[in-house]
Amino acid sequence: MKLQQLRYVVKVAECGSITEASRRLFVSQPSITASIRDLENEMGVHIFERTNKGVIVSEEGETFLGYARQVLDQADLLEGKYKGASEQVPHFSVSCQHYSFAVNAFVDVIREFDAARYDFTLREEQTHEIIEDVAHMKSELGILYLSEHNREVIERMLVANELVFEGLFCATPHVFVCANHPLADHASVTLEDLEDYPFLSYEQGSYNSFYYSEELTSTFERRKNIRVRDRATLFNLAMGLNGYTVCSGVISHELNGPGIISIPLDVDEYMEIGIITRKNTTLTRYGQAYVEAIRRHI
Repeated sequence: MKLQQLRYVVKVAECGSITEASRRLFVSQPSITASIRDLENEMGVHIFERTNKGVIVSEEGETFLGYARQVLDQADLLEGKYKGASEQVPHFSVSCQHYSFAVNAFVDVIREFDAARYDFTLREEQTHEIIEDVAHMKSELGILYLSEHNREVIERMLVANELVFEGLFCATPHVFVCANHPLADHASVTLEDLEDYPFLSYEQGSYNSFYYSEELTSTFERRKNIRVRDRATLFNLAMGLNGYTVCSGVISHELNGPGIISIPLDVDEYMEIGIITRKNTTLTRYGQAYVEAIRRHI
C-alpha cells in the first residue's frame, strides 16, 4: 500500500467520479483505476460501487476512507515538520449544528494561526451527519447538544461509533425572533405566547425524529411548522414571517446583525452543548485552539 494510492482514493471519493479526480490530479484515468483496484485487492476491501453516473463509496469504504484520511493527515504533518514549514498546509475540519459561536470560533482559529496556506472545512449539518463525519474521520470534532430527552439515544449512537462527548456549557432554552416581533419586548415567553407564530426548525432528513432535532420542545404539537436546511434561510423567515426557533440563546450580532434577538423561553428544559471526538484520540493544536475559542464566545 502506498500513500499515493490513498490520495487517489480520497480524491475519487471527494469528486464522486474517477474522471473528475483524474482531471484534478493530472493523472490518467486508467492509472487511477488500476491503482485503486490494486489497493482493494491488497487490502481485501471493496471501497467503491460503480454506477452509470460515477462512483459512490461503499459502507466498508467509508470506514476505510476514515483511516486513509488519518494516515494522510499524519503524513502531511511529518512532511511539514521535516521538509520545512513553508511546505506545510494545515488541515482542520469541524462538523456542527447551526451555532453562530461555532462559526466565530472557526474564524478565531484561522486568525490565530494566520498561515499562508491552509485547508479548513466547517460543515453545518444534520445531527446524524455530524456523528458520521467524526466517526469516519472526515472531521476532527463535532458540536451538538444533549438534553434529558435525547441523551440516551445520542449517547448510544456515540458508543456504537466509538465516540465520546465532552460538555462545554449548559444553556437554558431561548427563542430567536426578529427585533420587531410582537413579542420582542417581553422579558420571557411561553409556548402559549408563540402559538400563532411559525415554528422554524432544521430539517433532519430521514432522521427527522425529535431525538435528532436541534430544537428543544420539538415534541410539542404546533399548528405552523417550517423546516429549513441553513441558518440564513431560517433567519430570513424569522424576519419575514415573524417566525421563531428554539435555541441556546448564544447569538453573534457581529455575524447575524441586530435584526435577530434572543428571548428566554419559560420551559423546564436544558441543553448541554459539547464536542464529540473519536475515543482515545488527542486533538490537534487546531482542535485545541478551536475548543478554547468556543469557550471565549459562550
